[in-house]
Amino acid sequence: METISLNDANKWDMIVRSFKEYDVYYLSGYVKAFQINGDGEPVLLYFEGNGCRAINVVIKRDIGKYEKLSSFVKENQYYDYTTPYGYGGFLIEGKVTQALEADYAEYCRSNRIVSEVVRFHPLLGNQADVETIYDKVCLGKTVAIDTTSAEIIWQNFSSKNRNMVRKAQKSGLKSYWTLDESMIDVFMELYNATMDKDRAAKYYYFDRKFYESIVNDLKYHAMWFYTKAEKEIAAISIFLFANGKMHYHLSASRPQYRPMAPTNLLLYEASLWAAENGYGTLHLGGGLGAACDNLYAFKKAFNRQPDYDFYLGKRIFCKEIYEELVDYRRKDDNFDTQSSFFPLYRA
Repeated sequence: METISLNDANKWDMIVRSFKEYDVYYLSGYVKAFQINGDGEPVLLYFEGNGCRAINVVIKRDIGKYEKLSSFVKENQYYDYTTPYGYGGFLIEGKVTQALEADYAEYCRSNRIVSEVVRFHPLLGNQADVETIYDKVCLGKTVAIDTTSAEIIWQNFSSKNRNMVRKAQKSGLKSYWTLDESMIDVFMELYNATMDKDRAAKYYYFDRKFYESIVNDLKYHAMWFYTKAEKEIAAISIFLFANGKMHYHLSASRPQYRPMAPTNLLLYEASLWAAENGYGTLHLGGGLGAACDNLYAFKKAFNRQPDYDFYLGKRIFCKEIYEELVDYRRKDDNFDTQSSFFPLYRA
């Protein structure tokens, strides 16, 4: 088991791109933004042996820096792994071997990795390859548009969604795309206002350096799509793309224009761009927390075909330490011992 840090980004990306099914979430430029955001230390784990190759991209978090455990655990004492914001999990080529499972578990224990939580990639279905490594749970569904052609895109829209796209067009809305860094300011304005309305957690208020990293470190894998009403931007989104797959990443709109369906038009135009540029799938994701909510229903209107299952993976490598951390958290008056959150000591 070899580890590669962002200090060797060229080697990182060379290894990732050597895997047939890689996606943008595995690239060094993607995870760098989340290191800037304070999520933790990105690490590429690379295994090769006995006819098996495997990679896993993780964020290594120092448990001692978690405020609710900082008085119990010293910094640089224990760690845990999580998938970077988005999707990931092991990519494996060849036959999954006991050596991979054994080496990975031993590596984590010897490096004081207490636990790991994985958000598997719905389009890749890579949870099926690691039956012996993680406990898994299906959280819900995600939606993707088949973007192999303009005809298929339109055919798979619901009739209501087609009408919304037509409505936006008749209202005079126009959609555009750009790589321009100057779009950061308008996006932050609209996105933060959306987070305010949704009473989002502090984590989701990304700062300017985060967006600068996406624009510059993912220079050939990210772009803005936006819809304008006369001279004002009505809706704007960040899309990511690599290796035949495109992703609806972050999005915002002005409330006064929502009746004109600017985001419906934006997603339609983005799906056409995907088709024209060889990206056969545009992944929209699911509802909040993978729930079948209004957000999911909005996305589902873009695809009549079956959805993709979204799985979470869990693994405890150092059971005694895990239980000690949970026992300490039980001292908190508002700690919910029945919470399904994982790892429980971060609930």
